[in-house]
This record gives sequence, structure tokens and C-alpha cells, in this order.
Amino acid sequence: MATASQPAAPTLIGSVQRALRLLEAVGSHGDGAPAKQLAREAGLPLSTAYHLLRTLAYEGYLRREKGVFILGDAAARLVGGGAVQNRRTKIEDSLAHWRDAIGLPIYFALYREGEIELVSVADAPAAPAVEEWADFRETGHAHAVGQCLLSQLDPKSRQEHLDRHPVQALTPYTVRNQKALLDRLGGIGRMEPLVERQEYALGTVCGAIPITVGSTAAALAVSLPLHQEERLLPAVEWLRNEAGMLFSSLALSISI
Repeated sequence: MATASQPAAPTLIGSVQRALRLLEAVGSHGDGAPAKQLAREAGLPLSTAYHLLRTLAYEGYLRREKGVFILGDAAARLVGGGAVQNRRTKIEDSLAHWRDAIGLPIYFALYREGEIELVSVADAPAAPAVEEWADFRETGHAHAVGQCLLSQLDPKSRQEHLDRHPVQALTPYTVRNQKALLDRLGGIGRMEPLVERQEYALGTVCGAIPITVGSTAAALAVSLPLHQEERLLPAVEWLRNEAGMLFSSLALSISI
């Protein structure tokens, strides 16, 4: 009986424990192992091991090939999911570190499945992010993040995006029309930074840098009040140096 100084033991599900031991046993054999060997290594009766192995195979966590069991796609997704989460956490931690280092909001975005996706923003009361008053996905022509992503696309993909999300004036400074936007993007080197001034939000300037993330177009950006514009280019250059080291170390083929 549990006492105040001796907490009750947790309720454990034996069948789950046994299944996990079998998964660990299978995972220790790169070329797979037969049921009898797995049962022995997991310390289970052969009949119990057979039952659990069949269940795990049915659910996709194992696969049986030529008399041996190997890890299945579902198990690989669990492992991959952990790796993706680790990468996401490292990116978010880095954004927060950069925000604190330069005192500016930091944005990270991807171009995925034909749309602009703002993945993460690190801001603070003293360094607030730009308010998304017009849908970021539909106004890529007007903000530095979107323009930076569009500049990395091939001409066909870029045109398809603009067909879905036509150029429209958000402020008096927004690029005038599609031709003017394409001329601007065409004059930018594929990995050059991009700056926009009050095109998305009045009183705000923004700079974005392209990031190599496998085959996915990605961008990091900072924003500033217009009266602090002299800080923009030094901040963009600093961010480009820091980001290059991070993304090279992660070697991302991103799916976050």
C-alpha cells in the first residue's frame, strides 16, 4: 500500500511493454531477424511474440520479408518525425537568439506546394512583428519575404503563382503591376538579399535573404520602422552570415 513518502507505482500496460521490447529487438538488426530470435531477445514466449509481431506488422510498424521482420514505414515515420521536430526546435531557438542579438523581429518562411508559408516568427514587445493585415500568402508581391521566395522560383512557377495571386496595390509604394514586379525579380541574383520599403505596410521596411533548404525555396527576414531604416542592411548582412552557418549544419531537406 502506498504511503505519503512512497508514491503509488504507475499503471503499466504489459502488452505495450512487450511490443516495445520487440520493436527494440527488431531495430537492433539491420537485416531483420526471425520471430524465434526476436522472442528470445525480448524475453517472451514464442506464441506471445508471434501475436505481437503480427499486430505490429498489420499496423505498419514492422514488415515481414523472407522469414524475417524488419522495421516498417510507420516506425520510420516516428523516427523521422522526431528528427523534424528537432530541426524545427533548433530553428525556432535560433530565431529567438537572433532576435535578441539584433533587437529585431525575425521571420522564417517557405514556398511549399505552390504557396507562401510563414513557418515561424520570433518577436518581442520591444521588437514587434509586422501585423499581418493582408493575407501573407496572397500578397507575396508586396512584402520582402514573398518577393524573396518568388525570386527563387523558375519562371513558370513564378507566373503560376501570380496568376493565382495577382499583383494589387496595398500601399502607394507597392510595386505597380506584374511586369514591374517581374522586371525587379529578374534583376536579382538567385541568392541575393531583397529589400522592400513600405510596400506591404506603411512606416515599415523589410529585408529578406534566400536560404538553401534542399530543393525548397526558403527565406529569412527582418523588419524595422521606417525611421530606423539605416539599421536594415547591416542587420540583413549579419543575419545572412549567421543563417548560413545554421542551415549548413542542419543539412535540411525540409518538411517542417
